[in-house]
Amino acid sequence: MRFLPGPEQIQKWGWAIAGIALFLGLWTFAAFRMANAVLLPEPAAVVQGLVTLLEDGTLISDVAASMKRVLGGFAIAAVLAVPLALLMAFSRPVGLLLSPIVTFLRPIPPIAWIPIAILWFGIGDPPSYFITALAAFFPIFINSYAGGHSVRPEHVHAARSLGAGPRALFVRIYLPSAMPMIATGLRIGLGQSWMAVVTAELIAAHSGLGYMIQANRLALETGLVLVGMCVIGVLGAVMSIGLEVLEKRVLVPWKHP
Repeated sequence: MRFLPGPEQIQKWGWAIAGIALFLGLWTFAAFRMANAVLLPEPAAVVQGLVTLLEDGTLISDVAASMKRVLGGFAIAAVLAVPLALLMAFSRPVGLLLSPIVTFLRPIPPIAWIPIAILWFGIGDPPSYFITALAAFFPIFINSYAGGHSVRPEHVHAARSLGAGPRALFVRIYLPSAMPMIATGLRIGLGQSWMAVVTAELIAAHSGLGYMIQANRLALETGLVLVGMCVIGVLGAVMSIGLEVLEKRVLVPWKHP
């Protein structure tokens, strides 16, 4: 009986289904009013395009290429951003030294780096890894840095009074205190990675969902363009929900009341 959904979950799913139905209804109505499949095809045409791409295997290969780039760039960003942010929050000299560099680089949008990425890495996976890592880096960094500064002074004083050195302070105080904010940054960074990888694939790749969208746009296959967009939305939402579920299960001991 414990596996049965409760009233709150049933209500939540009901509203979600109603919202999806409303969106599809508005989409169908707008497509009917336009009466132009190039400008806006009906949902049925998009479903038909999805089936076609699944049957010929094109969609699976493009999804695999984009997933590889998103996860690769996201992993690079997380490995670099979290330790650097915590180190800057933990060490005042390091923070003062690197803050001007971060402040200078953060406003530059990832799309502005694409010409440089092509010059440095050429066409293919490397520039996509670079752009997705850059897009995910700053959301992860900013949240991790804020988490490092959210450490309560009494916790630090108590640890020092018990003989904790810099390493113990960092591992046992700063890192656990920052974990909830780090998790938030990871979810935001993952979404930024999806947006960046599509931008990179539009210009600097010969595979992936972004490339598929661009190729079908040039061929005026708007239904297939929308297939790519819908797949990106679904994959991004599923991965974000997965991180949120993982956060709730793993980070409960570190959540502040």
